[in-house]
Amino acid sequence: MTSKVAVVELGGDDGASLKRAFNLIGGIADLNVVERPVVVKVGVFDQKAENHASVSLVDAIIHRFDKAPKTFIVESDNYRGTGSERLQIWKELYTERVVPFNLSDDPDTRRARIAGQQMGLSHLLFKPSVLVDTHILRSFESGNILKNLFGCILDSKRMKYHKVLPTLLADVYEAMGGVDLAVLDGTYLWRGAGDAPVRMNTVLVGKDAVAVETVGATLAGLNPLKMPVIQEFAKRGLGAGSLENIEVVGASFESLRRRFLSAAKAQQKPRARGSGPQTWGGQANRAFRGLVREGFFKQSGGRTIDDVIKALEARGLSVEDKQGKIEDFLTRRVKKGILNSKDLDGRVCWTE
Repeated sequence: MTSKVAVVELGGDDGASLKRAFNLIGGIADLNVVERPVVVKVGVFDQKAENHASVSLVDAIIHRFDKAPKTFIVESDNYRGTGSERLQIWKELYTERVVPFNLSDDPDTRRARIAGQQMGLSHLLFKPSVLVDTHILRSFESGNILKNLFGCILDSKRMKYHKVLPTLLADVYEAMGGVDLAVLDGTYLWRGAGDAPVRMNTVLVGKDAVAVETVGATLAGLNPLKMPVIQEFAKRGLGAGSLENIEVVGASFESLRRRFLSAAKAQQKPRARGSGPQTWGGQANRAFRGLVREGFFKQSGGRTIDDVIKALEARGLSVEDKQGKIEDFLTRRVKKGILNSKDLDGRVCWTE
């Protein structure tokens, strides 16, 4: 069966653009009903950063679900802070009918087997709730729409699960009964750790979250067939992980691919050899500054080299065959007094 993904250019009125996108996939009359509350899972790592779905697009989603008895905008705690703090980004949208909800504070959880162990998930994530998954468009191998499900895990120290990420995300998806609607915010294309976002004014919408992820990854310059998260979902029959099984409607997909490619090339200006944010070292410097600024190394017990590698990878930094260089970066920061190192049960850990 072919999945349908609408790709629409944003033209100053996010509400009108989203309405057109919904119409292109057959509408949402089956989801916008008085019997079912709507849960919008936003993706936001840090409330002080800008890499999250825009307020105007989330507002447009809310208004399209005008029959829902209640709409919950949800996020969970992470090591950076509480979900409630990060949900303040959209505080101007909250009313008696539209409310923020921290998944980590839910006393009513349901047990599910996730990545080989029993975990509790918020009751709001299960049916009859309509689950809307929205995230920004990034050129990250770990994905966007599907990676956003990582925030459904209630453990604020969930970085340890990155080594089983594809399995964990697919298990969460199956336990909840799937995503009803995926909205990928392509207002900007967010690239690697050293790059500024590129304005693209695009939104992707579909009822097959895997298909939306696949189309978004392709526009971002990635190969979905080589992305473990997408292929784990496709292997389980949870959605279309290949463009061959996806019908893209709306804007010309090939024209958009060329525009995204052109924008990415224009952004990557040549810099002096061995310096600047476009080199691996420059990107790593920026990523390390971000980790320190966000308090990553303040965790009790410190961070191992595996923790650091996973955190850098989550920021879009290539870490393959880079462990030695990453250890050098950590050593230099110890010498500068930025970090401390200590031995913990035979393992070297770094702390602030």
